[in-house]
This record gives sequence, C-alpha cells and structure tokens, in this order.
Amino acid sequence: MSNSTSPSANAVVAAEPRLVGSDRVLGVLSELSRHPDGIGLDEMARAVDSAKPTVHRALASLVKAGFAAKDGHGRYVLGDEFLRMAFAHHEARPDHMRVHPILERLCERFGETAHYAVLDDHSVVYRSKVDPPAGAVKLTSTVGGRNPAHCTAVGKLLLSYLLPDQDAITAWIGDRVLERPTEHTLTTARGLHLEFEKIRERGYSVDDRENEPGINCLAMPAFLMSPTHPSGAISISALAYRTPLKELLDDLPEIRAIVG
Repeated sequence: MSNSTSPSANAVVAAEPRLVGSDRVLGVLSELSRHPDGIGLDEMARAVDSAKPTVHRALASLVKAGFAAKDGHGRYVLGDEFLRMAFAHHEARPDHMRVHPILERLCERFGETAHYAVLDDHSVVYRSKVDPPAGAVKLTSTVGGRNPAHCTAVGKLLLSYLLPDQDAITAWIGDRVLERPTEHTLTTARGLHLEFEKIRERGYSVDDRENEPGINCLAMPAFLMSPTHPSGAISISALAYRTPLKELLDDLPEIRAIVG
C-alpha cells in the first residue's frame, strides 16, 4: 500500500482549524492573557494555529462580551470586563488560598517547607503550609497553629511594620517575659528594635535558629490588601545543615520574584 497522500487531501487537512467551538474562544482568550501589550490578528492566528476569519470571529465574540478590546494601534488586549471579574474574584478569595500557589512554587524550588502566617497580638497564626513530598521538615507549625511572634521570621517581619520604635516595642512587651526557645532568641526591646530596623531597611526577615534549634527561615511580606501594609508573611523554613541561611539569602532575588 502506498504511504503517499494526495495534495488535495493535504490541503483539506491544513485548512482545518485546530480549535473549534468554545475551545476556540477560550484558546484565543488564553493567548490574549500572554500579551499585556496587545496582539494583532495575524499574530493571534499563528499563535492558536487557526485561520484568520475563524480567529476574528472569536475575537469579535470576546469584544462583544467585554472580555477583549482593541487598543489605539488595532491590537487586541484583555477587556475591562474580564479584568473586573478576575480581580473581583481574586479579592474575594481567602488570603491563604491566594498565596497557596506561591507556597507551592517556593516548596518545589527549594525542597523545603513554605508557610503563610498572619499576626495575632503576640503570636503568629499559620494560615497555610506546603511541605515537600519527601523529606519534609517536622516543624512545630501546623495550619491554625501558633508560635511566638518575636522569635519567628514571619512574626518579626510583621512586628517591624506594627512597632516603629523602641517605645512601641516596650509597650507591646508590657510586663511579660518573652519566651527564649533557643540561645539565639532576641528577648529585649532594644534587641528587637535593632532587628526591626534591619528588617525595614532590607525588606525581609530571618530566623537564624531562634524558634527551633537547627531550623532557619527567611520571610517576605505579602501585600494582599494594601500596597504599604502586609496582610501576612510568606516564609521558607529549612534544616540549617541542609539549606543554610546563606543559601536562602544568596537566592533572595529569585525568592522576591516568586513572592512578587
């Protein structure tokens, strides 16, 4: 039997669009999201491997629904209605669900536990946690669990925004004696004040075996509700011998990029 195919058959196959029906519209919408500066009709047709008239009809449907729009240069961008719906949905989701993909990326990249925590008076409360599939560090943290704020990276970071000077820290401590889980834990207003100043200056916080022996941590702020005040903090916690603090600090630009 011959393996050759007639030119006319090839022409029919080549003319058939890869995307049909609702899949076509969704494919065009998905491609639009990859082009914040806009994309032309020809470029879109090539990207979704479909004929121009087919793509044009899909774009017309999206424009009619407000999910796409044309800019001043005749290029297509995501429409205001789509963005409004996306942002409204995003803002309505609980904060721990919104940061969960970030925790997953950090966990996958470093092979260590990632947390999201919020401040509650003198403690931090863990809202979300992602452990690596193998070799997870057994920390005291559990979702819904608490740790002292003054000796955790997430807690110190959030306190640095809340307590701007030593007087505020002294008032926050009150007549309590701060816990000292390890020899590295800071327990004085003066020591915490100097630490908070460093955190505000560099934009991140560390826990260098201050909450648990042999465990270090790096935390970054999560600005979910306000561009100036964090709703919580995201952290990577690791065995110091396996992932030294210096290694996390060396990867700080990548961590910042993931956290956003």
